[in-house]
Amino acid sequence: MASKSIYNGKPTLTIFTPAYNRAHTIDLCYKSLLRQTSSDFKWLIVDDGSTDSTGDLVRSWIAEGKIPIEYHYQKNQGMHGAHNTAYQLIDTELNVCIDSDDYLADNAVELIVNKWEKHGSDEYAGIIGLDAKFDGTIIGTEFTTDKTTLSGFYTRGGRGDRKLVYRTSVVRSVPEYPLFEGEKYVGLGYKYQLIDLKYELLTINEVLCYVDYQIDGSSMNMYRQYFRNPQGFAFIRKESMKHHPSHKRRFVEAMHYVSSSIICRNSRFISESPFKFMTVLAIPFGVVLYLCLLFQYKRNKFMTLE
Repeated sequence: MASKSIYNGKPTLTIFTPAYNRAHTIDLCYKSLLRQTSSDFKWLIVDDGSTDSTGDLVRSWIAEGKIPIEYHYQKNQGMHGAHNTAYQLIDTELNVCIDSDDYLADNAVELIVNKWEKHGSDEYAGIIGLDAKFDGTIIGTEFTTDKTTLSGFYTRGGRGDRKLVYRTSVVRSVPEYPLFEGEKYVGLGYKYQLIDLKYELLTINEVLCYVDYQIDGSSMNMYRQYFRNPQGFAFIRKESMKHHPSHKRRFVEAMHYVSSSIICRNSRFISESPFKFMTVLAIPFGVVLYLCLLFQYKRNKFMTLE
């Protein structure tokens, strides 16, 4: 189910926002879009099965007609499912995801579009910029090169969340996030890993987005996510084993793969592994990791009940 506001002309950038019961926070993003110094964008909201007033709120903004908005409602699939839908719907050259509890810097669209107009080409997957906390503190480290892959940034010692702006054709050229029955989480890094194999990103040492981690967000509840979505975690670990250049990191991924396979009771995990011998060697460490995760999960669950 989709509704659109009227817009004359095709913008360069789609800002897309997955939303699930975020009526109490999504106005931060909306207000930041009203403040943009460039109007070369449209806003796509993928409502991932909200049961609150998110839809009514967005429809009221569409009626105001202040910015171009497209609203799409779907059955709840999780963040990665909302990303799949967004990438199917986006028809602009560039796209960027802004979470429903975050907001854009006032000049973010201008910075993105100007950077791409001056330096963008088919050689690059897009642009990578900085995130900051709500108090303005930059998260992690700045870039030291004019271009990089996401994984290359971290391999060289970079730290902190980044804001990724991708060419739509590039992000569509790699497979969609898989959906596992009964689960709502697959790491978004799956697509980013595949894109890193073919393209670099232009860097921009400017804050594009201000971020906040809600207490009910996935980044604050990772232990719970491990046990609710073990197939999704096992999948991303297998993919990381395939593509990570570091043998040490591949072994760490194998440990996590073993742990997630135990949680989802997959007795075929060795035969399904891309590195079977490494996976066998990782079994003792994976078992210890599983026990540690189980302890933390039960501990956090107990503390939540107190």
